[in-house]
Amino acid sequence: MRKSCVLTLAMTAGLLLGGCGNDAICGGGEYPVQSINGTGRQCVSDKQDPPSGFARYPAGKEPKHVDDQWDVYWRDHALDPNGKIVDVNT
Repeated sequence: MRKSCVLTLAMTAGLLLGGCGNDAICGGGEYPVQSINGTGRQCVSDKQDPPSGFARYPAGKEPKHVDDQWDVYWRDHALDPNGKIVDVNT
């Protein structure tokens, strides 16, 4: 009984600690898209084009994980209807 309690506590601690800090923006088989003229985003199936009002991030500037370089960058930047990057804070 004691061994199972210790094992359960160790597994719970591992799950809590292991789940922090490197969360993917999208799940497997999906890619992120950004709302045009806004900072909103959603995930789209790899088999689909972005929905109306959304665009793919520029190549090499896609956010991959929460709080990575590009996730932080796109909080203050957006794509206009022509694909130009604009600062949303000005």
